[in-house]
Amino acid sequence: MLFEPFSSRSLQLKNRFVMAPMTRSRAVDANTPNALIAEHYGQRASAGLIITEGASPSPNGLGYARIPGLYNDAQVRGWKLVTDAVHAKGGKIFVQLMHTGRVTHVANLPAGAEVVGPMAEVCPGEMYTDAQGMQPHSLARAMTDRDIAHAAGEYAKSATLAIEAGFDGVELHAANGYLIEQFLNANVNKRTDGYGVNIAGRNRFAIEVSRAAVAAIGGNRVGIRLSPYGAFNDTGAFPEVEAQYLSLARELSAIGLLYLHLVDHSAMGAPPVPAEFKARLRSAFNGLFIASGGFDRASAESALAEKRADLVAFGRPFLANPDLVERMQANAPLNAPDMATFYTPGPKGYTDYPTLKRQ
Repeated sequence: MLFEPFSSRSLQLKNRFVMAPMTRSRAVDANTPNALIAEHYGQRASAGLIITEGASPSPNGLGYARIPGLYNDAQVRGWKLVTDAVHAKGGKIFVQLMHTGRVTHVANLPAGAEVVGPMAEVCPGEMYTDAQGMQPHSLARAMTDRDIAHAAGEYAKSATLAIEAGFDGVELHAANGYLIEQFLNANVNKRTDGYGVNIAGRNRFAIEVSRAAVAAIGGNRVGIRLSPYGAFNDTGAFPEVEAQYLSLARELSAIGLLYLHLVDHSAMGAPPVPAEFKARLRSAFNGLFIASGGFDRASAESALAEKRADLVAFGRPFLANPDLVERMQANAPLNAPDMATFYTPGPKGYTDYPTLKRQ
């Protein structure tokens, strides 16, 4: 099933491979995609669906060094290079909209931007800055109701620009401890207003962003990525985690989102997402379900055959193997990823991984 075409109400793919979103930090000029980034994604267009690295819908969300944005005309032109490269090879591509929120250092932000989040707190840990090396995260300013409404509008505007840039849709990044999950997660969100306190309050921002994106471009072009039980960026499970995410999945179904992309990073040492909960979450969401987390060919085939997922996402295997689909179909060995070049500028460890033909 993994290699067979897939067709849904609005998505026709040449196979069931999804290239997972992975930050690569190559947007060296004003957080704008370039020809090198277009080459990288074009090399991997044999995937049924590519989901790009996170692109910020706001200058405030550019928390890491050299990550791309999608909020101005220059960035639209840069991303058009990417979508053209992928479409020329028959691929489909969604852009992931990622606002880093409190996971930010001010040295990485453009002039006039600020660090914002649900609380006036510092995210524990450090991040790299080109200007100052490793630094603790910067203190966030707690978002007001007006800030929250403005941010939801930024996501909607970015979704509109995504379609202008030629993307087939957008993925809302509500995982891995970034802005949307900062509101979702009870360990981070301790607000006492309508955007905190309980399940409905913590889910509210994710729902409002989803509604705004759907109103802008239609639900058949909007997906979302979630990471219940994730621990990245000081999140972690909490007593109501399953009830909250099941409620959220039902709400997102009602809004009409195309897919739910579930993160399970247990293969990388994170807490596992219980299998029974995955099944309940899949049942609660009336749309496509993308599974991700440590899959190989055999486990992906099993997940599809057992209807635990409609599509399967691969991260690092696609990073190191631009021809991953062909390699897996031939049961050929895979290149190992070079971790030293994950976030460095330039082509090394980005566009120079060999294909079977080159080998």
